[in-house]
Amino acid sequence: MKYLTQQVIFDLDDTLVHCNKYFDLILGQYFELMSDWFSEFGPATSEFRSKQVEIDVETVSTSGLASDNFPKSLIATYRFFCAKYNRAADPYQEKQLMKLGLSVYDQEVEAYPGMVETLDALKHDGHDLYLYTGGDDTIQQRKIEQMKLDVYFGDRIFIRQHKNIESLENILTSYPFERKRTWMIGNSLRTDVLPALTAGINSIYLKQQNEWLYNLIELQREMQQSVLTISSIHEVPPVIRSASQRKNHG
Repeated sequence: MKYLTQQVIFDLDDTLVHCNKYFDLILGQYFELMSDWFSEFGPATSEFRSKQVEIDVETVSTSGLASDNFPKSLIATYRFFCAKYNRAADPYQEKQLMKLGLSVYDQEVEAYPGMVETLDALKHDGHDLYLYTGGDDTIQQRKIEQMKLDVYFGDRIFIRQHKNIESLENILTSYPFERKRTWMIGNSLRTDVLPALTAGINSIYLKQQNEWLYNLIELQREMQQSVLTISSIHEVPPVIRSASQRKNHG
């Protein structure tokens, strides 16, 4: 069957490869350290957790997806509780937290089940595949190389520290995208879905079970109706195939 070629833009972290679970792993170690260091004052882990999330989201909102945001949020949370309990901050402990926070980027990259099959199917069908990811250039390039994603995306890879409406619009106007047949697939309502709908392209929301709070925003009702929500990457090829056939016959 003849398909009308679609232009499919994929997010990377927690869409094609695991990411959030490594941050959760490091946070688990962090909360153990904090509970130990502040044991005499008796704060609950939930207090550490809510303050770290608050600082993390605030930092990312202002400075983008820089790699040192996460370790800095651990240190800022530590300093907050030092001030709260009138305890002097220890430079050695702060160094320890910086090292712990940065270690999240040393974790082995792991693909989501179905990543290869999904990309293979779309490539086989002749669709144009693009990768658009937020974060530190070196770290993201390492993930791309380890996963050999250039096989699918070639030089159609965009890495941005700020992943927002402006960044996506800049990409869409810099390349020959035809918006009616362009798709953005990602797990973030904030950085994938909202920019896509604002730019007038199709959007597939890959809903993950444990999502980073920064990614969760409330969409306007008409936007909610325009989004297709899926829970597995396996669901992408049938959706794209269906749209290709429909638009080819329409």
